Amino acid sequence: MADLSVAEQQILKAMKELGADKESGLKSVDDISRKANRPKGLVLNALSSLAKRNMVKRVSKDKSARYYATKGA
Repeated sequence: MADLSVAEQQILKAMKELGADKESGLKSVDDISRKANRPKGLVLNALSSLAKRNMVKRVSKDKSARYYATKGA
């Protein structure tokens, strides 16, 4: 986790605290944003960056997306 930004580290920590560290624990950007106490835009950018590194998985649900941290996180 040394190569992650502070925001990315905070997002991963918030996701783990929310139980979003497995596919059954999917959480929305709003949920993650509230838990991490960070603006939604910052959370979206961090999630996008983490998804490119395969540390977070994005799953489309209805009209919104949900996220969970993968084993590599």
